[in-house]
Amino acid sequence: MNSLLLISAIDGFLLTTLICVGVLGIFVIIALMIVWSGYNRLVRLNELADNGFADINVFCKRRYDLIPNLIAVAKQYMAHESGTLEAVIQARNQAQGALKGAAIKPSDAGAVQAFMGAEQTLTGTLGRMFALAEDYPDLKANTNMLQIQDELSNTEDGIARAREGYNNQVTNFNIHRKSVPTIIYASMVGFANDRDLLEFDDQAAIEHAPDVGALFDS
Repeated sequence: MNSLLLISAIDGFLLTTLICVGVLGIFVIIALMIVWSGYNRLVRLNELADNGFADINVFCKRRYDLIPNLIAVAKQYMAHESGTLEAVIQARNQAQGALKGAAIKPSDAGAVQAFMGAEQTLTGTLGRMFALAEDYPDLKANTNMLQIQDELSNTEDGIARAREGYNNQVTNFNIHRKSVPTIIYASMVGFANDRDLLEFDDQAAIEHAPDVGALFDS
């Protein structure tokens, strides 16, 4: 009788242990599925943000290609403003270099910050050149300048649209990374930090930068 009771107790213990292990296993599987799903979404959103920066890269390269043509035409009329024109070329070259660094890894906060600073400097120097160009009516009427300014204006509109799209993708990534339960394990799977939005120190000045088209149409 005692042996039967002992066997029964052992069986009951084993059964309880198996049930506990089974329940624990189910919870582990569910947790792994949640982490796997969340990780895949982090990767997807991160890739979408990188692709968004690729659009910015295309438009900025086009802008940088147009600026030397702009300066070449301006030099014919603004010989006394060589310092300003050289400053534009220097700022353009710095922005071009910063773009290359950011395009390699758009999730690199330092590279993106360097690009934003270079772009802000370029916008400032272009603004000064456009202000001086108001005193040169023959330059404003030049056919080549009118064509370049039209292309440059369209390119800047493209940059603005691409930047908005990029910031939207980055915001989606940051929201998901900080949501529960993703924030619990995000750093363990390589996503410890939010991505930076593409903004500028003097955002109002950037958004109200001189309208190239309006300048040369006036």
